[in-house]
Amino acid sequence: MFELARQLGTSGLSQAIQSTLWLTPLLQAIHILMIGIVFISVLMVVLRILGRYRADEPFTAIWQRFAPWMWWALAVMAATGLVLIIGEPLREASALSFWLKMALILVGVLSVLGLRRAAAGFTGTSMPFGTRLAATVVLVVWIAIIYLGRSIAYDAEIWGSWSLGVYA
Repeated sequence: MFELARQLGTSGLSQAIQSTLWLTPLLQAIHILMIGIVFISVLMVVLRILGRYRADEPFTAIWQRFAPWMWWALAVMAATGLVLIIGEPLREASALSFWLKMALILVGVLSVLGLRRAAAGFTGTSMPFGTRLAATVVLVVWIAIIYLGRSIAYDAEIWGSWSLGVYA
């Protein structure tokens, strides 16, 4: 894994990304804005499930309002993230926070889809307890994703000997 990251880091594309001083900060800013849009979209869906936002509207209306924002932001976030990985592959490959974030993004996306399925047919103002509990867990997952994304820069300090960077 680390050898592949080292090779990618010496590629022409990686070198171009690294040598363009404005590109990484711009991509990071866009990436952070996109996670914000994803999080707010998820938050609004979760708040509807919890009955704290537009409980008078059907869940499907809330989903249709926020899901397009979430999907577009996820796509842009994936694109900017890929370029950031290519620009600093060893940093990402050696960060435990990065790998945990990737795993939780998969869990987060699948969980949101599961929430949609669980809540879609429900028309009442108060969702079943299990759905509300699942929605709360989904929110915690997305908060963890944000935390782990920020933790990548401090991976060794946060994880100590658990950080993969000590093996790179």
